[in-house]
Amino acid sequence: MEKEETQNKEDQNLKDKNSEPSADKQASEETEKKEEEEQLSPEDEIANLKDKVTRTFAEMENQRRRFEKEKDEAFEYGGFSFARETLNLLDNLERSKQTLESDETIKDKDTLKKLIEHINIINKDMISIFKKNNIEPIKAINEKLDPNLHQAMMEVEDDTKDQGTIVQEIQKGFMMKDRLLRPSLVAVSKKKVEEKQNNQKDREIEEKETKN
Repeated sequence: MEKEETQNKEDQNLKDKNSEPSADKQASEETEKKEEEEQLSPEDEIANLKDKVTRTFAEMENQRRRFEKEKDEAFEYGGFSFARETLNLLDNLERSKQTLESDETIKDKDTLKKLIEHINIINKDMISIFKKNNIEPIKAINEKLDPNLHQAMMEVEDDTKDQGTIVQEIQKGFMMKDRLLRPSLVAVSKKKVEEKQNNQKDREIEEKETKN
């Protein structure tokens, strides 16, 4: 019995040994076949290399252009945030001027006139400095409302102006080259309600006459 089991084991081991080389051989053949299929001709390899080089140079050129653009913007608009904050000084000067002019205790006195003159000088100097740095005030009064430049805060009835014309500048807006530092806060004109109603009646009468 033991001899038979021993013989069976030996036979099994022999089969395993015989089968292993066969499996290895098959895997090796498959690998070689795959490598042969994947192997490219010299022309194809050159074409692939050219394509890779072209792609690499294109990517490098794109990165260079992005870097140049970012560098130019940093140079041209580097003081953008600082300029916008500095506008608060102009606002404070204007508020101070209005406060002084409305103060009844010093109204019409030489002291007030001198103070206003100094404030105006400082204001003009700051505007001049802004202009030297390509910061310009936005035109507003009597201009048509432009949502890209102006922000309407209120409407004022005014029959002498076209609808949507700026009649009051609440806060001056500024541009830095082609960028908006801040919009102008404005009041725009609108037609009186009575005139609107009259215009509506006129249109209704015209429509009736046309139908008749």
